[in-house]
Amino acid sequence: MASSKEYLDFILGQLSDLENITYRPMMRAYIIYYNGKIAGGIYDNRLLVKPVKSAIDYMPKALYEIPYKGAKEMLLVSEVDNKEFLTGLFKAIYKDLPSPKPKKKK
Repeated sequence: MASSKEYLDFILGQLSDLENITYRPMMRAYIIYYNGKIAGGIYDNRLLVKPVKSAIDYMPKALYEIPYKGAKEMLLVSEVDNKEFLTGLFKAIYKDLPSPKPKKKK
């Protein structure tokens, strides 16, 4: 099942208090970036974030789910209706997210 643009728009609306939230469509899903770092993505209309320590601490009861076949597990964000929770989550995990890899020169 592909992720819908409507669900993406809903999540972006929930994260609208944060600056520099961007996304990129990829393989019927959407990768979510926060200040240039990959924070997670929308897969089959589920918001998943990288399982960094701060995300695990913020959501200790979160389920681990696989975004697509062959991928590493990520944390399922179940409280997508809570704008303050989502904003706090993204702020909390930012410091633990890996920096983007430098682009190779062609």
